[in-house]
Amino acid sequence: MPTYWLMENKEKNMLLKSKKEKMVKEVEKMINDSKSVVFVNFHGLKAVEETALRRDLRDKEVSYKVARKTLLKRALAGKAQGELPKLDGEVAMVYGADEIAPAREVYNFQKTHKGFLNILGGVFEGKFMGAPAMMEIATIPSREVLLSKIAFLLKSPMQRLAIAVNEVAKKKS
Repeated sequence: MPTYWLMENKEKNMLLKSKKEKMVKEVEKMINDSKSVVFVNFHGLKAVEETALRRDLRDKEVSYKVARKTLLKRALAGKAQGELPKLDGEVAMVYGADEIAPAREVYNFQKTHKGFLNILGGVFEGKFMGAPAMMEIATIPSREVLLSKIAFLLKSPMQRLAIAVNEVAKKKS
């Protein structure tokens, strides 16, 4: 083998190594800046559907990034407690500033596009979570929905008391 070929090949490997290091640092920054991360398998997702997914996620202030599993595992080393869930197939990360929004938005997209997107697990509150735990998190209603339910629950007894007082007042008159 000619020495110029070895030198050329070695330079390419060095470039790849530095590019990989840069990619790992980018993934680490994304993980550190987000409150939760969901790992999804997107096998079979067509470009049109992926564009729709990215648009829906962007509207909800959630990001989507395809990542190489080896680099993702390297970036996740020591970032959370527990064991990293098994990452099968083609893996992407969905992450955001909201704790529940990434999981909820993937879950909502999954309902309308069956079989294309599967939740593999994630990072939530500094811990690695498996797929079942992330699915539970995904089904938690939004903050606004929870607040409206609380308001309804608080309003209901007061409304019943007002009706009862009104009925008593009608009987006394």
